[in-house]
Amino acid sequence: MSSAVAGTAAPGERELTRKDFESDQDVRWCPGCGDYAILSQVQKLMPELDIPRENIVFISGIGCSSRFPYYMNTYGFHGIHGRAPTLATGLKLARPELSVWIVTGDGDGLSIGGNHLIHLLRRNLDVNILLFNNAIYGLTKGQYSPTSQVGLVTKSSPLGVVDPPFDVASLALGAGATFIARSVDIESKHLLGVLRRAAAHKGTSFVEILQNCPVFNDGIYEELTARASRNDRQLLVEHGKPLLFGAGLRKGIRIREDLLPEVVSLDDVDAGEIAVHDERNPVRTQMLARLGQPGLPMPLGVLRCVEGPLYEQAVHDQIDAARAARGTGDFNTLFRSGETWTVE
Repeated sequence: MSSAVAGTAAPGERELTRKDFESDQDVRWCPGCGDYAILSQVQKLMPELDIPRENIVFISGIGCSSRFPYYMNTYGFHGIHGRAPTLATGLKLARPELSVWIVTGDGDGLSIGGNHLIHLLRRNLDVNILLFNNAIYGLTKGQYSPTSQVGLVTKSSPLGVVDPPFDVASLALGAGATFIARSVDIESKHLLGVLRRAAAHKGTSFVEILQNCPVFNDGIYEELTARASRNDRQLLVEHGKPLLFGAGLRKGIRIREDLLPEVVSLDDVDAGEIAVHDERNPVRTQMLARLGQPGLPMPLGVLRCVEGPLYEQAVHDQIDAARAARGTGDFNTLFRSGETWTVE
């Protein structure tokens, strides 16, 4: 598609549908895996972007989530463990017009690929990162990951995990990410809305998707998603709106004098005391990132969204300036000019 209006085909062109983004490969995740739900929402989103399939690329590393490129009828690259950000950086620098999506997991992205991930975030390339967080290594059969909870018994922690887990949103914020969001695999409407925001962001969008692994970590987010408890555990954040949750939205988050958040009831306090979400405020974002602990709800939605210079644009501007000042140059002449040369 090349029309200016999303979802509208230009004359003589057929409008793309979700079906056009489904590949001919059999989807081979375990029954009940949250990856199916995420794949469904991504395929639903793609036609809305009004981008030709040949200009969309999905890049992954190693892990259950990293099968993703096989199931998208776009270009894709299945890389090695943790190196999807590196591959995406090279591709975006070479072809900045492409829509680049990185699909990774808590093990692939935060363990062996952690260093690559944080530098991609700080550079702010115009790419989209989907981090599937099931708090376990699934493909390699159940070792604990950087987001596993303390005490979790796994094959690699038979007496229980003793490492404190990463807070993923705080990590992204510390790396300087310009867009940070969180959603849940089975919250399809919410997830699709977050993905829309991520795709529209100019810069690196980072979306943590809490995802169930029915084989090795089943029910890790059950309290967050179960009908009986979800209202008290989910805090759906929206820019400019108060932080309310619970049945009938009768609970809220108030900031105490010591700047710590606390849960209050609208039966006990005035509505004006409830904190208002500001996705441009890094202090508020850090506060939200640390919620979700016992007694506090888990924030879902766009936690941070700000503008920043694009890395690929800065690199190309630098190259253009050098060419304007020194000329285009000739690599073959330089390469064959002698064993050494001087760069001024």
